[in-house]
Amino acid sequence: MNLATLTMIVLAAGLWSYAWWRRDGSHWRGLLRGWSTLKSTFPLLGLAFIIVGYATVLVPETGLQGWIGSGSGWSGLILALGMGTFIPGGPYVALPLIGTLNDLGIGLGATIALVNGWAGLSLLHAAWELRYLGWRFTAIRWTLTLVFLLLIGSLAQAIFEGVS
Repeated sequence: MNLATLTMIVLAAGLWSYAWWRRDGSHWRGLLRGWSTLKSTFPLLGLAFIIVGYATVLVPETGLQGWIGSGSGWSGLILALGMGTFIPGGPYVALPLIGTLNDLGIGLGATIALVNGWAGLSLLHAAWELRYLGWRFTAIRWTLTLVFLLLIGSLAQAIFEGVS
């Protein structure tokens, strides 16, 4: 058992205990809502982990390292950032996939660029930004985010690559 699992167990037990202490049935309502969320999310999680499994088997490590590995320079960081913008879903989908690519040896800079592309430049969010915040806001945010995310990836690669 790792620290994240232990933390979630303690948090869930604490919330269940508080809900039970209230004596209003919220401990059962909370469990039922959690079960409902699990049922609706499980297919997505299962597919995400299947994709991660295939990524580890089908993606050639040498090709991947050549494209976005630590020796690929700026072009690798730009490619990794671009790849990150296309990764769908929340952290339970994106991070296992990015973690698998990291385990295949893409390097620290590319991993940071992937995470930042997914978190900061998601194409799925762009449509909502355009609709509710307008083209000017979206263009300014994307331009500034792109510049700084590339800088962050290159700094991480230059300073911390090879440091355990």
